[in-house]
Amino acid sequence: MNFRMGLVAAMMTGSMAFATAASADVFFFTSGSADGRLGALSRSGTPEKVETEAADDFILDRTTVISGATITGLVINASAANISNVEVELYHVFPLDSDTTRTSRVASRINSPSDNEIDAATRDGSDGTLGFSANRLATGFAVANTVINGINPSPSRTRGEGPATGDEVQITIAFTKPIVLPAGHYFFRPEVAVAGGDFLYVSAPRSPGVPFVGDLQAWIRNSRLAPDWLRIGTDIIGTDIVGGAAPTFNMTFSLSGNTIPNAGTPGEPSCHGESVSAVARQFRGVDAAASTLGFASVDALQDSLRQFCNP
Repeated sequence: MNFRMGLVAAMMTGSMAFATAASADVFFFTSGSADGRLGALSRSGTPEKVETEAADDFILDRTTVISGATITGLVINASAANISNVEVELYHVFPLDSDTTRTSRVASRINSPSDNEIDAATRDGSDGTLGFSANRLATGFAVANTVINGINPSPSRTRGEGPATGDEVQITIAFTKPIVLPAGHYFFRPEVAVAGGDFLYVSAPRSPGVPFVGDLQAWIRNSRLAPDWLRIGTDIIGTDIVGGAAPTFNMTFSLSGNTIPNAGTPGEPSCHGESVSAVARQFRGVDAAASTLGFASVDALQDSLRQFCNP
């Protein structure tokens, strides 16, 4: 691993400790622990490999600065040491950021991620906007079913591609450019590059109201299917029981940062000034706010608040 990746644990620990000391408005979301039911491919595209995206949702009840994340998955045909990059994108829920007039190739777009990502929220280890470290949790970890190549337009049902075994890893991500988002419903989509292998995003338990009311199931697409998405459980795995319900899945991830309760409203002329005042009050100064929230400088914080206010 390179030097930047090795700094991540210290960055995350220091940031969260500072946030706790400076403010009571710490934000933390988790979908729970890996349950081993499913592994869904999530990888960057290369000349040899098709880009594949798996996404799961979360809700923010107020303006939030997301400074860190974790994802849990299975590395197959390689080891945790072969992880070379991580990229994160965020999506609104359809129909935002989507072409509603086009003819889709899937059974349903309701509750899917949008066609297009939120440009201002994309972060990539290759351009320095995030750092990451990978921790191997277990060897010989097994998932009962997988979705890897069977991502097809309607009809899409494959029942999955069977079990897989590999290194269970947790990847800790620190956003060197934290993500500022207004209240809303979003999808979180990580991609992991593994030299000589692949990363399967592992499922977490899903039941009514868990991990939150309004929780949606996980979706997946590859570059051949895009901009459409498929429901991993309902569309791809399905059920053999007549009249029965297909399984549904969440993916295993967490998000951390701070809420900004009195931030301005995006699109309003007063948004930037109100947002700067809000963080200054909350953290007892703009300098302290930038440091606590994980920004490299006050200017970086100001730039992100401008992007937040002018989406």
